[in-house]
Amino acid sequence: MEMNIRGSKVEITPAIKTYIEEKIGRLEKYFDTDAITATIVCKVNGIHQTVEVTIPAKRMILRAEVTTKDLYDAIDNASDKLERQIRKNKTRMKQKKVKNIIEDMNLDFESDLEVEDSKIVKRKIVNTKPMDEEEAILQMELIDHDFFVFKNSSTDEVSILYKRKDGNYGIIEAK
Repeated sequence: MEMNIRGSKVEITPAIKTYIEEKIGRLEKYFDTDAITATIVCKVNGIHQTVEVTIPAKRMILRAEVTTKDLYDAIDNASDKLERQIRKNKTRMKQKKVKNIIEDMNLDFESDLEVEDSKIVKRKIVNTKPMDEEEAILQMELIDHDFFVFKNSSTDEVSILYKRKDGNYGIIEAK
């Protein structure tokens, strides 16, 4: 697994780089190929240290974001969080219907498109492929977001899946 490590308002020292490579590198055993590039961004905001890890694999995107007061602790927590996501969703990913559709999914995002006169500070373009609600839940959990936009295979319409405060899920269907 290749790693693209960069810092925002923090210098990535050789010690930090080695620590990240060691901790995130242990996730390599969960992937079939070495052609995966993990993107790790370390940020500093006051006393808070944030580590964002994004691993775009062939069938899915794994993502974790952790903020703590200690950078090394944030790296540990992000690595543990990703490993928990993989283990938690192992049975769902092995299902034949999910496996075939996830394999063909394309979730390339374009981000950081800033508009000067507007309050929109980030724009993402999502290429949607038809999937059922179970697969959308899996994808949302893997990227660790509170919502997920997908094309519902049963209605052939764009739907938005979101996580409710009570832990359940809701769907907004566009007509």
